[in-house]
Amino acid sequence: MRQLFLIAFVISSIFAASTLYCSAQIQQTKHVEASAFLLERVKNDEWLLIDVRSPAEYQKGHIPGAINIPHSEIQHYVSQLQDHKNTPVIIYCRSGRRAQLAIETLKAADFSDLSHLEGDMMGWYDTGLPVDSM
Repeated sequence: MRQLFLIAFVISSIFAASTLYCSAQIQQTKHVEASAFLLERVKNDEWLLIDVRSPAEYQKGHIPGAINIPHSEIQHYVSQLQDHKNTPVIIYCRSGRRAQLAIETLKAADFSDLSHLEGDMMGWYDTGLPVDSM
């Protein structure tokens, strides 16, 4: 019984620590609100907008001007994105988890101006702003 309690305590502690770490990482990331202002900056090539969802999700609907780089492939595109190291880069997915993973990958590659789209694609749909599909 004592060993079972100890194992449960260790597992709970690890879970709590990982949750706190993820919360801290999300709080350190800049957030950008879904808006027509964002669309204008992307349209004028002032900002780079990356949709890190799957190609199938992207084809169903994405923010106009966004490029699709699935989060699982972002590491392979770092060299192609080098010209944007100092450009504002906004990243989104469906609900936030994949975007945060992509942001961490680009931070590690010394990208200096990374932001997470507040509300991600679900939030974008809620605003009623335009959506492109293929």
